[in-house]
Amino acid sequence: MAGPVSVAAVVLPPRTTLLKSSRVVLGDGRLRDSKHLTPAAREEWFRWLKKQQAVGRLYFSVSLVGEKIVDSKGIVPAVKIGIRRVLYRLQMSPDDCRLRLDGSLKAPAKYLNQQTVIRGDSTVPIIMLASIAAKVRRDRRMMRLARRYVGYGFEIHKGYGTRKHYATLRRRGLSPLHRRSFLKKLFLR
Repeated sequence: MAGPVSVAAVVLPPRTTLLKSSRVVLGDGRLRDSKHLTPAAREEWFRWLKKQQAVGRLYFSVSLVGEKIVDSKGIVPAVKIGIRRVLYRLQMSPDDCRLRLDGSLKAPAKYLNQQTVIRGDSTVPIIMLASIAAKVRRDRRMMRLARRYVGYGFEIHKGYGTRKHYATLRRRGLSPLHRRSFLKKLFLR
């Protein structure tokens, strides 16, 4: 309901064996959907991603597309902007890569070797990692913005639609971070 939409991509170099195991484990937990990890576990996986990137075992990029773009263009076009940004930042040549995307996501059509995997963030390790990177970067942004927009609880709910968040909106009204297109019904009553 508030803040940017976050899109991430993780790239494995050719012939890597980094994610070959179906049960990749870090510390006390195995790799899984970011929504099923604790914030501490997500942070641990994010640190692992950064370490792997530092030694060239993988590369990743995260794009945060702001709430104003979400409101003016819609969530699907905003996500497409994020996808284009991360692929550009990672210098992904359409001819030299295989893309695995979560849910109903699509990369630009010039990427011929792409596959959308329903619930990929629960079943495909590289998509799980991208999901973790996207969530960690977005959550961190919302925690920083909570200091600027005190009283909205962004440090707790990170902009998602919790009961407390709705109650705060009814009491305080919208902040500049809120996606007005998502909240029309709430404020038309």
